[in-house]
Amino acid sequence: MANEERDFAPFVTELSRAMDALGGGRVFLVLDQVSIDRTLELANDLAAKDSRYSVVWAPENRTVVDAYLNGFRAALAGGFDWIIEMDAGLSHDPSALRFFLEALESGQECVFGSRFVPGGSMRDSPIQRIALSRGGSLAARLLLGSRVCDMTSGFEAFRRDVVENLVAFPLRSQAHFYQTEVRHLARRRKWVEIPINYRAPSPSVRGASVHNAVRTLLYYTWLRVIGRSPEI
Repeated sequence: MANEERDFAPFVTELSRAMDALGGGRVFLVLDQVSIDRTLELANDLAAKDSRYSVVWAPENRTVVDAYLNGFRAALAGGFDWIIEMDAGLSHDPSALRFFLEALESGQECVFGSRFVPGGSMRDSPIQRIALSRGGSLAARLLLGSRVCDMTSGFEAFRRDVVENLVAFPLRSQAHFYQTEVRHLARRRKWVEIPINYRAPSPSVRGASVHNAVRTLLYYTWLRVIGRSPEI
């Protein structure tokens, strides 16, 4: 999480309510030097008061992918068998957590939140982000031969062994294409999509992120053409 001072309190309130309903849970709040407001202070105060929350301070992070992986490593070190990735700031709805857990409990290895299956939406999202997410998903589906409807959502859950393989894999993504890369690598796992309602925080994505996405997509497309697609 980064620069979430404004939405910190409502996010924690909703997340805590969801964990209360589920009867437990542990949250690792990953922060780095990108966050320049009071988010770190608020997170540390929360962790001191509520043992369900832990702060992962990772100033060494160079990209958002480093943040994801550091969160996964913290969860693995904690001994957890089911691990969920979600954004802060209420772009992902904490009340949906129970559906991810139900899918894992039913035997799924990967559970992908989807805005593009029946029941999913991009509520209150700028048209630019909707177009980018739908267009990116379509391109990835066509070039990688994927059956996943939403290739770019960051609300997802995994069984422990999937995460162990993921953190050990030499990922090429440096930004948001990470979500697509994960879905492609996990294509032979037992997976399911569940509907989520998503609210995009901003209308734009940095140009460097788009360039990295295109390069990485072409790389995996080429590996698919020559029959050398990796998997986790």
